[in-house]
Amino acid sequence: MRSNEVFSKMSAGDAAAWFEELRDELPAAADIALGAASEAFKLRRQYLSRQPRAKQAEWVRRALSRPGNASAAEEILASYFLDVHEDLVKELLDLFEIKHEDGRLEEADPAQPSKQQLVTALEKFRAGQEEELRELLLCAFAAQSAIDWPDLEQLLEP
Repeated sequence: MRSNEVFSKMSAGDAAAWFEELRDELPAAADIALGAASEAFKLRRQYLSRQPRAKQAEWVRRALSRPGNASAAEEILASYFLDVHEDLVKELLDLFEIKHEDGRLEEADPAQPSKQQLVTALEKFRAGQEEELRELLLCAFAAQSAIDWPDLEQLLEP
């Protein structure tokens, strides 16, 4: 899975809620996302900025769904979770028993835990509140270029 696929699977309603939180909590990342949308669809930035927020969110979702924007999607998701939901990231990394400092990986390419450890970690992680946010983090984590864990991707497939 790649980061752009996380956005391609996102519903319009989920994208609107996510983008609203991004705008409120991380305006610089929201600005980058709008820039990606304006470039992808050859829209003037001013035009896009004047659109209703739900429409902006849909343009952003569609732009970040494109394979050519996978690295931008990865960066935006990483910033979103590390800056807005750091506690959730730390919880997940602790369950995977990955060394980190404040949610940031200490190793560039952490080894995949055993499949049983992944199953146990996923069960515990999914048992928490904010189910949709947790699922988004799981998908975003698996889509990171530093993570090559085929067992995790298989466990996340519907």
